[in-house]
Amino acid sequence: MNSTRQISLIGFLQAQNCTTIPAAWRHPQARHDVTNVDFYRHIAKVLESGLFDLGFFDDRLAMPDMYGGDHRHTVEQGIRCVKLDAVTVLTTMGMATSQLGLGATYSTTYFPPFHVARVFSTLDHMTGGRAAWNVVTSVNDNEARNMGLLEAPPHDVRYDRADEFMEVVHGHWDTWEADAIVADRASGIYAHGDKVHRLDHDGEHYRSRGPFTVPRTPQGHPVIIQAGQSGRGIEFASRWGELLFMANPNLSRATENYKAVKSAVVAAGRDPEQVKIANLTFPVVGRTLSEAEDRRAAYDLLPNLVDDLSLLSEGLNFDFSDKELDEPLSPEDVAAMTGIQGIRNQVIEATGKDSPTVRDFVTVSGRGRLAHPVVGGPNELADYFEEWFTTPACDGFVIAGTHMPGAFEDFVELVVPELQRRGLFRTEYSGNTLRDHLGLPQPQPGAWRQ
Repeated sequence: MNSTRQISLIGFLQAQNCTTIPAAWRHPQARHDVTNVDFYRHIAKVLESGLFDLGFFDDRLAMPDMYGGDHRHTVEQGIRCVKLDAVTVLTTMGMATSQLGLGATYSTTYFPPFHVARVFSTLDHMTGGRAAWNVVTSVNDNEARNMGLLEAPPHDVRYDRADEFMEVVHGHWDTWEADAIVADRASGIYAHGDKVHRLDHDGEHYRSRGPFTVPRTPQGHPVIIQAGQSGRGIEFASRWGELLFMANPNLSRATENYKAVKSAVVAAGRDPEQVKIANLTFPVVGRTLSEAEDRRAAYDLLPNLVDDLSLLSEGLNFDFSDKELDEPLSPEDVAAMTGIQGIRNQVIEATGKDSPTVRDFVTVSGRGRLAHPVVGGPNELADYFEEWFTTPACDGFVIAGTHMPGAFEDFVELVVPELQRRGLFRTEYSGNTLRDHLGLPQPQPGAWRQ
């Protein structure tokens, strides 16, 4: 093991009225000014003061209104009902910081590849090389309906299209050579015409000619984030991802999946050291273990069953509203869950049932609740991170907050210093770009084709 290997920390953000947990807005210390620029600038400054690698925004293109086919419960219960454009929010955060990496989610299913390539290469320039794109294929029919389609394309079809989408995006990012611009007033030459190329992509799903309109960026390419955990998702991630997010509930599963994904990266012809794996973690931090346990107990009073069922319906693209809580679902019902395959598979595996009940889905998935939290004071939290990191079961952690911005404030104040004391986490940034923070090299033009 490389003795200089250190933990990566990613702040899991939402440009919405709550964290990934709907009950977060009900927390007595939660700020509600989530449409105010100062809210996001404050969070960015907190993360940068804690030397986080990046802050990253999850996103969906619809309210979670699959449950019962009605948005009223979503709005009334505050279940992720406010969703701002993440890239716009990131830009304001970039203006408030100088080194924090900044990542946002964009869908390959509902945007043209030229547009996505331009958005993130522009963001990389505007932030001095701190941009990352979280690639998703989108999961449910309500997103499709907002974007002009009747339903989401089938799971594997979305990934097949996404592979070609990535070829187009990377192709455009490579069309400007790094030294193309000379801006020579004497000769009247702004850029060398033979160092800017057209893509001329003509594939099964996409056509895109070029030339691209954004010069090569400070990072070469923005960092690619991916979180696919189905078989097809891992295949996609192992080909394209540089920072992979996983949601393993225990150390043994995380260790197993860490090895499997790193092996898949090798099988894809890539260097596994150039792909970082970070596990989703919900810390509940106190100055002591007792204080943290009290905070967790209080938090568990905030969610309700509607939160659970609404987010399950959204995530699995399946309406649970006409099912009884202890009713076994039919094989046809389970097969109709075409959203996030990892959730469905996890429930079937954990219960050992081909026809789990609705309660099984609520209990095992923890969807809508504080599932599998890490509870403790600075020592307990640092012990947890150290064990997972050194096993190794991951290269870093996606830190999800119970409420905003206090959860990040507590983590930076209490946990980061203990990780630093143990030599597990940086005491200063070693560079200015996100690739510097993650220890990732600049991609060579055309390397993605291999």
